[in-house]
Amino acid sequence: MTVEHDADLAPHTSFHVPVRTRALARFATVDELRRLLTAPELQPLPRLVLGGGSNVLFTRDWPGVVLLNELPGVAVVHEDDGHVWLKAGAGVPWHTLVMHAVERGWGGLENLSLIPGKVGAAPMQNIGAYGVELKDHFAALEALKIDDGAVVTFRPDECRFGYRESFFKREGRDRFVILNVTFRLHKHPVLSTSYGAIREVLAERGIATPTVRDISDAVVHIRRSKLPDPAVLGNAGSFFKNPVVPAAVADRIKATHPGAPVYPAGDGQAKLAAGWLIEQAGWKGHRDGACGVHDRQALVLVNHGGATGRAVFDLSERILRDVQARFGVELEREVNIL
Repeated sequence: MTVEHDADLAPHTSFHVPVRTRALARFATVDELRRLLTAPELQPLPRLVLGGGSNVLFTRDWPGVVLLNELPGVAVVHEDDGHVWLKAGAGVPWHTLVMHAVERGWGGLENLSLIPGKVGAAPMQNIGAYGVELKDHFAALEALKIDDGAVVTFRPDECRFGYRESFFKREGRDRFVILNVTFRLHKHPVLSTSYGAIREVLAERGIATPTVRDISDAVVHIRRSKLPDPAVLGNAGSFFKNPVVPAAVADRIKATHPGAPVYPAGDGQAKLAAGWLIEQAGWKGHRDGACGVHDRQALVLVNHGGATGRAVFDLSERILRDVQARFGVELEREVNIL
């Protein structure tokens, strides 16, 4: 357990914008976390738990303490003939966990390869990609209750997973610290290849009967071809959610833009592609000083070097207003704004 005062947060976020925090503390055990939560010099300060910092944009210095979650460990906690239950500490990098499963041929997480961040943040967002969401293979998690230090187990229904949503992002925010997550994986995987880009990569590679490794490799290839590496170009991945709108709104857009991607969402709703809307509005590749919109994926806002968090946020505001004016669709940010 270490505490650093007046610390630079830029190395701990994927946007790499200049921002400082009054105190920065690391914890790698539950006891260390409890001591930090009750430390007299830290207790009065606003508190923020940070994993990989890959889904957050700081628009100002943080006036309190940032707690860096570094809880380690990946281990099998149960298995039967068809499944294995794999538990990972919240501080484990997400891709490290995925590779642990892929290397053993356990199916479930391969479509989520190369997503940045750490395990503890994954259930907060109910991360998803290429036809799979975390909730599809989630078994349970343990979280520490901040007000009394108790460890509580959450089952799937208690997490209230939705599209990039969960209990921990809403009602449970600032009340719990996720300690570990357990996944139920398949020893005899049924692979998800419904996403068009995955099928294309497999076909190009002449793979007719893919393995878990083949799917993971395809996803890594797709992500690297479309998305910038945060270590090279500051970003937080998809900045906006794909909007879910009444089917009538989607029909109106399709009538004037026949090529618009529209996906059924049930209950008279349809999902639109936020990246398509932003690109059609002319923002793809746009640059505004040191920040801009990525030239290969309009969903991604980037820091070309030296951008402030406020500048990135202001750019997102202009994009939101423009899409609303052009299409009558209100986009929502996926990235947490602080």
